[in-house]
Amino acid sequence: MARRALSPASLAVAKAVESALPEGEVVVGCSGGADSTALALGAAWAATRRATSARIIVVDHGLQAGSAAAADLVVARLAAHDVRAEVVGVSVRNEGEGLEAAARRARLAVLAEPGLPVLLGHTLDDQAETVLLGLLRGSGTRSLAGMAPVRWPFIRPLLGLRRAETEAACAGWGIEWWSDPMNVDPAFARVRARRALSVLATTLGRDVSPALARGAAAARADADLLDAIARDSALGVEPRCGALSQLPDAIRWRVLRDWLVAEIGAPEQAHILAVDALVMRWHGQGPIAVPGGVVVRDEGRLRATRHATQPEQR
Repeated sequence: MARRALSPASLAVAKAVESALPEGEVVVGCSGGADSTALALGAAWAATRRATSARIIVVDHGLQAGSAAAADLVVARLAAHDVRAEVVGVSVRNEGEGLEAAARRARLAVLAEPGLPVLLGHTLDDQAETVLLGLLRGSGTRSLAGMAPVRWPFIRPLLGLRRAETEAACAGWGIEWWSDPMNVDPAFARVRARRALSVLATTLGRDVSPALARGAAAARADADLLDAIARDSALGVEPRCGALSQLPDAIRWRVLRDWLVAEIGAPEQAHILAVDALVMRWHGQGPIAVPGGVVVRDEGRLRATRHATQPEQR
């Protein structure tokens, strides 16, 4: 990247990336939007100041007509700033989680495939949207914890910056960014959350996103501690209900969640509470259906059985 003085916004992005950048090679995910474009340019700037090289990957999900041309345009825009990037195509398989989640799963998988740290361009605004969606799910502290700044292999250097700052950074670098039509399509929950936050800000007369991001940091600290205690409290493949009943609610529910994930698949909070009733409110009830199988109480123990068609996930 040609050396020149950075604008205040570009410097803020570059410094945020530099402070989070590990040594050695890293992968940088770039969609071509303002956030990830600023991230890519910030990573290229920081890499010249640290013992780091940045491999920038533009993922083509193939979900829209002309997606390959759009990905090539992102590469060309970065190349004009002496930043090399490559396009990697993925096949998005919607396995019932919704198109948005399926695309995210495919994207993160290909970015993580090289086994290197991966920089992602999520901002404080993305964090606020994530927390609001978690609140609507009603799945407890973890769903309110938002995105972690670092959770291997993913690193999010821009969580303290606003979307307006990444746009200003791109303007300062003199680079255009791509506006994904899916980012304004109300069919996607995140788009609706973004609009809801704007309405809340107008209605309440204050920007609620910073408060939601601060709340996420506090919730994450609590959730991390409780999850660690729950892992230490695990009770085996067929846990005894008597032992489970001695655990506090916050720990017991986590133990049940981890057990269900290991034995059957990912449950929602409603399923965890239904299984919890076999422990705490036992009156001879029958099997509890959970995603991928059933759970029964048998001779004082919980037993899980996968559906015959459920693929192995161990």
